[in-house]
Amino acid sequence: MSSPLGYLSVIRDASVLFNSFPFFVVFLPLALLGYFLLSKQSLRLSIIFLMLASVGFYCYWDIRFFPLLAGSICVNFVVGGLITRRKMAGQEQQAKFWLVLGLVSNLSLLIFFKYFDFLIVNFAYLTGLPLKPWGITLPIGISFFTFTQIAYLVDCRQGKVRETKPENYGLFVTYFPHLIAGPILHHKEMMPQFDDPRSHVFARGRLVVGMLFFTIGLFKKVILADGMARFVGPVFDLHYADLSMTEAWVGALSYTFQLYFDFSAYSDMAYGLSYMFGIILPINFDSPYKSVSIIEFWRRWHITLSTFLRDYLYIPLGGNRKGSVQRYVNLLITMLLGGLWHGANWTFIIWGGLHGAYLVVNHALRGLLGERKHPALSVAGWALTMFAVVVGWVFFRASSVEVGISILKAMAGGTLPEQMAGSSLGLNRIMELTSALWWLVAGTAICVLLPNAYQWLGRGILHEREQQFNHGRGGVLLGALLVLIFLLLAVCETRGISEFLYFNF
Repeated sequence: MSSPLGYLSVIRDASVLFNSFPFFVVFLPLALLGYFLLSKQSLRLSIIFLMLASVGFYCYWDIRFFPLLAGSICVNFVVGGLITRRKMAGQEQQAKFWLVLGLVSNLSLLIFFKYFDFLIVNFAYLTGLPLKPWGITLPIGISFFTFTQIAYLVDCRQGKVRETKPENYGLFVTYFPHLIAGPILHHKEMMPQFDDPRSHVFARGRLVVGMLFFTIGLFKKVILADGMARFVGPVFDLHYADLSMTEAWVGALSYTFQLYFDFSAYSDMAYGLSYMFGIILPINFDSPYKSVSIIEFWRRWHITLSTFLRDYLYIPLGGNRKGSVQRYVNLLITMLLGGLWHGANWTFIIWGGLHGAYLVVNHALRGLLGERKHPALSVAGWALTMFAVVVGWVFFRASSVEVGISILKAMAGGTLPEQMAGSSLGLNRIMELTSALWWLVAGTAICVLLPNAYQWLGRGILHEREQQFNHGRGGVLLGALLVLIFLLLAVCETRGISEFLYFNF
């Protein structure tokens, strides 16, 4: 699949992916062993070890960006301490000064690596100057560790955090399950767990539950997401200029489910990996394709990003406190910037603008009609929501605005000549449509009818569930899970290890 990021390039090494043998056979066992053995000697040592293991996980991808990561962590920890001390001393103006300086530092870093080439290209287009992009490589995970630290600085300014242990802060930012593709962490959810002795005690039941989460995620990635991917590329990368209506819809829907299963897979795997260490990550996915409104969709999709945008952008802009018109303006601004966060391309800005408009309409209708609950309305709301989401995903995946518009035109009626559209060549010329339709039916059933992993296994340290696996049956289940994981990894190795889509963001 070609990158949808336009002017950005991302260098990655597949050997650090969760869906690879080196990660599961070498890195994970050593990390678990070192963490729990050192926990018997000193909690601080185990935290330092896990931080160093997380840094090693990042550096194995590309050590060139270690100075960037380390510098960002050191600067933000120092600035956070300065903000906290000024806040406690009642020096509000100085605390505000250091906050602004920290925000400018973080945003400058993000803008340079993620948006500088995009800005150059657009400036050259507007002015006619012969400027060329620099070809800046996007450090993996920069959006996530930057947003995590921005939230930390703001919370320091508000007096919500007083972190004094550098190793805890370092682990908070670099913790390997979340570092490269989220979720966006919040200090109050993570810092207490690092110092909780219960998080440092090995439990076989906890390992089994974590393996269950990991296996569910691995299945979603290797079988479902990668299985859907073969119907996406022909539509978005090769034949977007001459599609039949059926091909366009199959491609758009296939990407809708590929992205869902891919991102959901990473979230489940990250949650399960962290669970093995006794540390609970925030939920990032809650069956978003069951939503009956766009408002509900954004409460279920990429929850930590939605929370960040709400708490650190929408509410500071004024939220809904200054009347309906300003509220709608705030929603549009928030979603436009949320779209831009995903990448330096006008397609992401359009995607964010669409969702901003969706939310404005949804809130306006809710204000006029109220919240009416009826089975027929729920079905209609679900269908309309999914239609709006699919249209948005077309721009999200398209490599350019022109490609997105071309695919939408095909979805509205097709762009193939009549003689080709009605022939067998027109039906199966770029993909096997019968196979694709079966995959779409299966994807819909899984997303809409089945419970998600958190509904099945729970959302936290489940003492009762863990106790079920602490004895003989736990060993049998663990062995079965290991066999299944190795089979899924073998499938992944045979096909070729594929990256997670959100690595690009």
